[in-house]
Amino acid sequence: MQSFKISLLVFILSISVFAQQGWFWQNPLPQGNDLNSVFFFSSSIGWAVGDDGTIIKSTDGGTSWIILSSGTTDKFNSVFFIDPNVGWIVGESGKIIKTTDGGTDWVEQSSGTSNYLFSIYFTNPNTGWAVGSGGIIIKTTDGGADWVEQSSGTTNDLRSVYFTEANTGCIVGAGGIILKTTDGGTNWLEQVSGTENYLLSIHFVDSNIGWAVGSLGTILNTADGGTSWIEQSSGTATYSYFYSIYFNDSNNGWAVGSMGKILKTTDGGTSWIEQSSGTINFLYSVYFTDSNTGWVVGGYVGPGGSIILKTTDGGTSWNEQSIGTSNVLQSVYFNDSNTGWAVGLSGVILKTTNGGANWTEQLSGTIEDIHSVYFIDSNTGWAVGRWSDLKTTNGGANWISQSTQNYLYSVHFINSNTGWAAGYYGKILMTTNGGTNWIQQSSGTINDLYSVRFADSNIGWAVGEYGTILNTTNGGMNWIEQSSLTRYHLYSTCFINENTGWAVGEYATILKTINGGSTYVEEEVIDDEIPTKFLLSQNYPNPFNPNTVIRYQLPKTGFVSLKVYDVLGKEVETLVNEEKSTGGYEVTWYPENLPSGIYFYQLKTGNFAESKKMILLK
Repeated sequence: MQSFKISLLVFILSISVFAQQGWFWQNPLPQGNDLNSVFFFSSSIGWAVGDDGTIIKSTDGGTSWIILSSGTTDKFNSVFFIDPNVGWIVGESGKIIKTTDGGTDWVEQSSGTSNYLFSIYFTNPNTGWAVGSGGIIIKTTDGGADWVEQSSGTTNDLRSVYFTEANTGCIVGAGGIILKTTDGGTNWLEQVSGTENYLLSIHFVDSNIGWAVGSLGTILNTADGGTSWIEQSSGTATYSYFYSIYFNDSNNGWAVGSMGKILKTTDGGTSWIEQSSGTINFLYSVYFTDSNTGWVVGGYVGPGGSIILKTTDGGTSWNEQSIGTSNVLQSVYFNDSNTGWAVGLSGVILKTTNGGANWTEQLSGTIEDIHSVYFIDSNTGWAVGRWSDLKTTNGGANWISQSTQNYLYSVHFINSNTGWAAGYYGKILMTTNGGTNWIQQSSGTINDLYSVRFADSNIGWAVGEYGTILNTTNGGMNWIEQSSLTRYHLYSTCFINENTGWAVGEYATILKTINGGSTYVEEEVIDDEIPTKFLLSQNYPNPFNPNTVIRYQLPKTGFVSLKVYDVLGKEVETLVNEEKSTGGYEVTWYPENLPSGIYFYQLKTGNFAESKKMILLK
């Protein structure tokens, strides 16, 4: 999803409204992409870099961090600063970028290699080394303007480089390799590490004492500058996945996931508190009928592997319910505080009419896994899964196969006729007759989609593999990818209206949007004359790269749509889609992920419609 910026020119006084990112991180903070390297120049000033071009900076010792723009989605592996202003970052495909203003602006340097670069180190503003895949070592003596390859004597990946003085340094990497030089890298000699584990990082506190760490908790220590190494003991780390999220209003929500993890927020996700589930089962779905009463389902493959938990106090305490099945449960939905359904592996469907005190198994007619269940009222509901699409019109007493023969992970209906299902390989299906017929929509992705939700008949979202977030504003006729800020799989999404929603996934990822996932909005109110007619101006500059400005005027308040289309007429960006007051407006568009070519932008409001052509040159 391309980023854009809107400046609102209306005619009162000068006011500034801060920018708000479309999808922004709520957990972890300030963001949750993998961070692969951190460097502090002083006790206050530091930087960290990671996946998807992530760069963050702190000026208060890490108490707070701001996100910097790198201009790329490439993976960054290492960052190094020689002073508070001058620094370098290296990453995939030989990427090297340099800043001379503390990270505000970055300029790409030519490394002369396409190998992945994993680490960079400088001994002064001119002299530095970078190391990477296939045993690559490159050196610069002019601050990175030119890089020259050095012979490492190995094809092992080299993951970290550190110099204790101008000529003496060490490198570690795959297979437990440790290299050392005493002549600035003209010659590199292999040292005995005593391990074959993958070594990922090395650091020295002086010319003699240093450590190297790596896979399987490996920690090595040297007291003689790297000539000999001794293994030290270490601990391990655990990770959480979130599989489901549910909000019953703009403040109160729950996220559930692996190892019995349950989190609750009462402030819209600004802060999350862990609740005690009393289980280490995987929890796959959560649903609440009010702020106090809710259920969680899950399990693990094995005897007695299914679980249903219920709370009547907002999650302060959770009590396990008796269910009579060992099949892992994947989804739960309640029509009211008494009537609900849970579905899971091997075609299991359970129903309760007393809030879960008793669960009765219903005959699904399939032994295939069922991943999602949704009811529009006490009688009419749908369940989808592995090669199965089921419907009931009598509360589940009978389930009828609708035979889509698709692998589906999620289903959502807005009324008894109109609904969507999403699943394997980017599949999105829509029905307008209650599921009797399903029509495939073009999602534009081959990534698996794990969750689909609609705010109304037009506006909806689907989330899935590798951080995929898709949005539609026309019922799925067109799906546009939004920037999610992550490559982690997203397993669930929940929206309480067309603007406010959340998505959760791997590694405890929680994302939130308060503007439907649009990227950047910045408004400014200034003095000017009231327009007398509708006007759409030609964008400037044109042709353009990396951004262009579009201005329009409204002589009266009304609903405004400003969209961008490619030459085939496919919608590629929605810049404005809301009611606007009388005034003049300015939109600055940043098409980061679009190729060069001809595009058209169209303004619609009331009976007024106008289109203009623009050219993107990259």
